[in-house]
Amino acid sequence: MGVAEILVSIDQEIAQLQQARALLSGGAAPVAKRKAGRPRKTAAVATPAAKPAKKKKRNLSPEGRKRIAEAVKRRWAAQKAAAAK
Repeated sequence: MGVAEILVSIDQEIAQLQQARALLSGGAAPVAKRKAGRPRKTAAVATPAAKPAKKKKRNLSPEGRKRIAEAVKRRWAAQKAAAAK
């Protein structure tokens, strides 16, 4: 018997005892309150959705990498020149 099953059985016993107490004391049985928030995992078992195909990794050629590096260096030089003014 797992922990979750033990907790469920304890909750059921508590609810039964509360109903018995209400009947003995002459009051109405308390209405079961639902907890606010997200439902438990066991209550709503979702089927796993099909995973989309992984996207192909795009590789950068050495020439493209060199062009980008030069462009970044030009940008840094322009920012440095603008800051010096």
